[in-house]
Amino acid sequence: MAKEAPEDQNQKALLLKAKEGDMVAFEELVLQHEKIVYNVALRMMNHSEDAKDISQEVFIKAYRSIANFDERSTFSTWIYRITVNTCIDEMRKRKGKQNLSLDNELEDEEGTWKQEVADDGDTPEESLMRKEEKNEITMALNAISQDYKTVFILRDVRGLSYEEISEITGLALGTVKSRISRARNHLKEEIFKIRERSGTDTRHKGRKEGENP
Repeated sequence: MAKEAPEDQNQKALLLKAKEGDMVAFEELVLQHEKIVYNVALRMMNHSEDAKDISQEVFIKAYRSIANFDERSTFSTWIYRITVNTCIDEMRKRKGKQNLSLDNELEDEEGTWKQEVADDGDTPEESLMRKEEKNEITMALNAISQDYKTVFILRDVRGLSYEEISEITGLALGTVKSRISRARNHLKEEIFKIRERSGTDTRHKGRKEGENP
């Protein structure tokens, strides 16, 4: 039988204390997961301030429900589920009212999506293409359905396993796999439409083949 990692034991101890009303233990759990919650909310909401508001709401909900937390799942899975559901509820409230602006600066642990400084080794042209691609993905994610957006973010952005996504979303494992496949296809289609509208598809192809823009 595999021995539990020290961090798992530490988290279980914190959970036990938090369930008994220990605020210090709960705050430690928040510190361990606040970046994860923020980044999932950021990808789903497309706006830094919205992601901050969602994060606060998620931890308020978690604090109110921690006493009833079912320890058959991990705290990380539980907090993911609350985050995803909170984002989906908020998007439903805003349906038809939300506009995506490329002027929004989206911050995560990798820096900002609207990055002004080139990565090490990038030429100015490569840096511009990288920013354009991130903008395209953001716009494409905003165009596909919430169901596809959710599973794509959890799998391809956050790197969760199919089993974890199944537990978070409540979907059967086979449904998760097929939905992720469809999400990727829809995303590719939307990116193609965006490039077609802006004329960047031909330009990117030309650059890849070494032609002048």
